[in-house]
Amino acid sequence: MTVSAQSAVYPLKAVRRPIPRVLSIAGSDPSGGAGIQADLKSIAANGGYGMAVITALTVQNTQGVTAVHVPPVEFLRQQLDAISDDITVDAVKIGMLGDAAVIHEVRRWLGEARPAVVVLDPVMIATSGDRLLAESAETALRELLPLADLVTPNLPELAMLLGEPEATDWASALEQGKRLAAACGNTVLVKGGHLQGAGCPDALVNTGGVLSQDVVEFAGRRVETRNSHGTGCSLSSAMATAKARLGDWESALRVVKPWLQEALIQSEVLEVGKGNGPIHHFHALRHALQPGDFAVRMWDAAQTELAAIYGLDFIQHLQSGGLSEAQFSYYLSQDAIYLNGYSRVLARASALAPNETEQLFWARGSQMCLEVESELHRNWLSGRQVSGELGPVTKAYVDHLLAASASGSYAVLLAAVLPCYWLYAEVGQQLHHGYLQAGASDEHPYADWLRTYADEAFAEATRKAIDITDAAAQAASPAERAAMMEAFAQSCRYETAFFDAPRLHG
Repeated sequence: MTVSAQSAVYPLKAVRRPIPRVLSIAGSDPSGGAGIQADLKSIAANGGYGMAVITALTVQNTQGVTAVHVPPVEFLRQQLDAISDDITVDAVKIGMLGDAAVIHEVRRWLGEARPAVVVLDPVMIATSGDRLLAESAETALRELLPLADLVTPNLPELAMLLGEPEATDWASALEQGKRLAAACGNTVLVKGGHLQGAGCPDALVNTGGVLSQDVVEFAGRRVETRNSHGTGCSLSSAMATAKARLGDWESALRVVKPWLQEALIQSEVLEVGKGNGPIHHFHALRHALQPGDFAVRMWDAAQTELAAIYGLDFIQHLQSGGLSEAQFSYYLSQDAIYLNGYSRVLARASALAPNETEQLFWARGSQMCLEVESELHRNWLSGRQVSGELGPVTKAYVDHLLAASASGSYAVLLAAVLPCYWLYAEVGQQLHHGYLQAGASDEHPYADWLRTYADEAFAEATRKAIDITDAAAQAASPAERAAMMEAFAQSCRYETAFFDAPRLHG
């Protein structure tokens, strides 16, 4: 079964750390774009404390690898034991291992240290095409795979691990991921970066049942840039950090994927090297957020959907009074169902809120949703022949909010719930203004409904919700801010779809 990541409800996990201690076991890249250097940047950018054990020294830059030196295995053993003798390791990312002796030593250490989260990036081929693992070590690497919780091969590496030709389409890549997950009993992150086309999907695959679904897909768009050096290293170390911080792989990838996409988009500003340059790990830290900055970003992001909403037949006919009663009743029935789910999400926001003022604000919002739902049923829907069935748009929107609720991030949850305040208030204000401009006739069939949009209490609550969300963004990590923007944008799209649903319903 394949489930859209936007509609899945993800369970909260009990073990999470606000600042996880993450160890990278990998090779060194003196140019700073890949290996240990990229891992430490990635861990820090995603809210973790990074540590490093070096398995190999490379001579490389953005144009390729020209030499590899593997220090004695005894020295590797001393590094690993020095860390685990003193520091609790919350998560481990394993990258370049070089040869069979190194792999066996890492396997020994994993058996003794037993870290809670192990991510294995089976580094076999660099982005430049250079081979980074001796052929004689491939068998040892395959034997290491079952000790990892998550394996993150690129498509050439996935094919090599299975002894199969490289996948050339997404469906084939998913099938290969399923076979590897079944063989190793862990989760496989299938990455579409090597495929052709404008899309760049990823998927979490686990046929053994650790995930709540067999396949959880995450859509994405390809970033046209030559600066992809160290992308695989950065993704795997970010996933190890986010898993330890958020508690499950789905929530981790939902935060990491937009962070990595923006790191690719912003990579041009670094101007590092003549070849395949590095990504911009700290793209979100170039300017400190000031109060109101994030609210402005969200408002800018909402403009496309607002324009789409104003162009909908439903909105235009609602304002003119020409909307059919059947469409209006369907809208209200779905609104009543939606508000019931929305109230639960606001209650979750209240539970996550860091202070009493915000706890009370979201709790009052939750209560108001239930009161409005009751009012809709009592005054508007009573006696009308309206289907009480959950519509597809309503379900998708509520599922999206519940997924944000389950992410464990207060900031991401607020960004997801905000459009229901902000866009609703903005559209309502315009509708009421248009109603007044037309003469505010009581003969308008929806006059009472349009007057409710002028409620100053709701306008004040909307302003408060914006301020709280903006403040949460200032305190959030860069990865959380990226996830906030994605959650906010998706909710804006659902607001448009919700207003358009009566037309589609007929």
